[in-house]
Amino acid sequence: MPFPPSKARVVIIGGGVVGCSVAYHLVKKGWSDVVLLERKQLTSGTTWHAAGLIAQLRATQNMTRLAKYSQELYAGLEAETEVATGFRRCGSITVALSEERNEELLRQAAMARAFGVEVEEIGPSEIKARYEHLNMDGVVGGVYLPLDGQGDPANIALSLAKGARLGGAKVLERVKVTGVNRDGRRITGVDWQSEDGSGTIECEHVVNCGGMWGHELGRMTGVNVPLHACEHFYIVTDNIPGLTQLPVLRVPDECAYYKEDAGKILLGAFEPNAKPWGMDGIPDSFEFDQLPEDIEHFEPILEAAVNRMPLLAEAGIHTFFNGPESFTPDDAYHLGLGPTMDNVWVAAGFNSIGIQSAGGAGMALADWMDTGEKPFDLGDVDIARMQPFQGNKSYLFERSKETLGLLYADHFPFRQKATARGIRRTPLHEHLKANGAVFGELAGWERANWFADEGQERAYQYSWKRQNWFENSAREHMAVRENVGLYDMSSFGKIRVEGPDAEKFLNYVGGGNYAVPSGKIVYTQLLNNRGGIEADVTVTRLSETAYLVVTPAATRLADETWLRRHAEGFQVVITDVTPGEAVIAVMGPNSRTLLQAVSPNDFTNQGNPFGTAQEIEIGMALARAHRVTYVGELGWEIYVSSDMAAHVFEALHSACRDLNGRLCGMHMMDSCRIEKGYRHFGHDITCEDHVLEAGLGFAVKTDKPDFIGRDAVLRKRENGLEKRLLQFRLKDREPLLYHNEPVLRDGEVVGYLSSGNYGHALGAAVGLGYVPCKGETPAQMLSSSYEIDVAGTRVAAEASLKPLYDPKSERVKV
Repeated sequence: MPFPPSKARVVIIGGGVVGCSVAYHLVKKGWSDVVLLERKQLTSGTTWHAAGLIAQLRATQNMTRLAKYSQELYAGLEAETEVATGFRRCGSITVALSEERNEELLRQAAMARAFGVEVEEIGPSEIKARYEHLNMDGVVGGVYLPLDGQGDPANIALSLAKGARLGGAKVLERVKVTGVNRDGRRITGVDWQSEDGSGTIECEHVVNCGGMWGHELGRMTGVNVPLHACEHFYIVTDNIPGLTQLPVLRVPDECAYYKEDAGKILLGAFEPNAKPWGMDGIPDSFEFDQLPEDIEHFEPILEAAVNRMPLLAEAGIHTFFNGPESFTPDDAYHLGLGPTMDNVWVAAGFNSIGIQSAGGAGMALADWMDTGEKPFDLGDVDIARMQPFQGNKSYLFERSKETLGLLYADHFPFRQKATARGIRRTPLHEHLKANGAVFGELAGWERANWFADEGQERAYQYSWKRQNWFENSAREHMAVRENVGLYDMSSFGKIRVEGPDAEKFLNYVGGGNYAVPSGKIVYTQLLNNRGGIEADVTVTRLSETAYLVVTPAATRLADETWLRRHAEGFQVVITDVTPGEAVIAVMGPNSRTLLQAVSPNDFTNQGNPFGTAQEIEIGMALARAHRVTYVGELGWEIYVSSDMAAHVFEALHSACRDLNGRLCGMHMMDSCRIEKGYRHFGHDITCEDHVLEAGLGFAVKTDKPDFIGRDAVLRKRENGLEKRLLQFRLKDREPLLYHNEPVLRDGEVVGYLSSGNYGHALGAAVGLGYVPCKGETPAQMLSSSYEIDVAGTRVAAEASLKPLYDPKSERVKV
């Protein structure tokens, strides 16, 4: 067996389908000196026993783009490599056994049309015609995707590996990575061992494609890779006479999927309560291994399946299979550059969709590695979204019990994880809990999403229609619009940037102008070289040499990482201070009255104008009052050190009750912000959305001599916009919007909603979405007729470039 070389441009660790795809796509990019090391034999971890379902539609446009790319790649791979992939387009059917599930499928079908995926809504009779073996009892409806397919997982991986070798990559089996050599934030070499010897490969990049070993490899290479293996079960029947090619069938309400293959049926399951595996580590000898059978665990799935497909009762079971697959805390895979290292990349944790994802993931990662920039928005899977604590093994053990089953659970809007909760709590948590808070979780933070009434169950009752908290949140919304409300923003990220070059550094990395007096607040974006938005933040100058950057809770680590990666050459210190201060938002027309009741400081326009911060006394404590808003009303965010937060909350809450105000939750904040047309990072604005097309040109100061993205902003101003972000209000008060609903202009689908919610003050659902506008004036855009496709029904909508609520922002600055 050949020895690994002493040097390489990149070492890929792991020879499953994903590692092979990364190697294949790097050589297609022209990379030489690509080395892939597999500890045992290619595909011997998880790939070899994957079911091989290859679907197109995912939850977002870019994830769908990657899945469609995988299909197209596999369709032509056999001709290139002469290794059969077994790929065939057999179509897929997903059936609903409840009205709620059927609405989910109809909404997914509408989303598919917006994403350019061929889809057909079908009724029970059409389902039976396409899948004659199905017992139709309880079937409400379904969707059919004719271009979905299936393939041979191991051969797909081997075909990719051969393609990589043909391009000059070295793909080496039975070579185990035993350690790395590290210099600061870079890996300089990879230590290896085989039966024939050992050595070190000097390298410029390392890619962790370790699958269920990814967590362990992450710790070795200095990157947090939260994932955990779970047992995954399926059976394969004996040959069934007369069985012909069938579509892949999914019955998520029974946790089951069915695949016809060579005259047999494979029945697999994503059961609600999964069995984590490998808590004490994965045996070193693991290679094409199976786990012990557990008929008792699988029996409920099998019983339902025999009822749903009666021919199974007559078919013998050829294989009962149990094998491990890795799952992440949020059921999205890990891709990208590790936030704590500068040359360690990750492609792991594929949550049972590794085959359908591998082609696209390998393409996207290779592109990112080649150019140094993400090819498009990968926020759903970017490894930088993971919080450090999520690598905790106890956390992963508890969360993985749930995440496997969530793949087939109802994907209701606002659905909260049930496991591994209560880890990050703000200083106000117990106060909010005592007052009826119902908590959701984001990045591990427990956040009050809404407040229950006296005697009301403090729990979500999920639905695609109005959920049980809808009226509670409506009252909170209107309290902020008409009176005053308090809510906890402590989970938002807080990053201090300080040092003699703090102003110079921020003026380089951000689009705004930070040469402002102390106490001034600047709303701003951090841009990439294409003018896309990497972060949407507020920056407050605290002193001559110190700033506070406030970020969304979910992107705090990613935003901090972006700042750190651009800080070379500047004398600055960047520190996460999120836990050090609580933030209590005081918002609404009576917010000034409330603050004047608990503080002697001046909250007038003269003493504390919009966009400024001041040190204040409040109750018997000290705090900092930032006059900003994300709900479109007069208001302040009160920053107070965590030790005094409870006292300040008690003072504010008492004054709020005196004014008949309300405690409010995060659902209120989102419904208010969308009425005002405020953008939500990760939905309305991402790294591939140009800041000018997002309508945020006012926050970019191109009179500065040099900052990241300046040239792209100037080019866009000269060349004109190709799309604009519009706000829509439905003309029917009843339907609800969430996101990804298609936007129709004069009867044609032209885009989809990036976010949606109910506008209680506007009296209907509201959404934001991009619409092409090349060569058009705003007036021409708005002269068209617009509709939103809600679960297959077109609903007329009013469109606007200005906020439909308080378009001149008069309420914010009173």
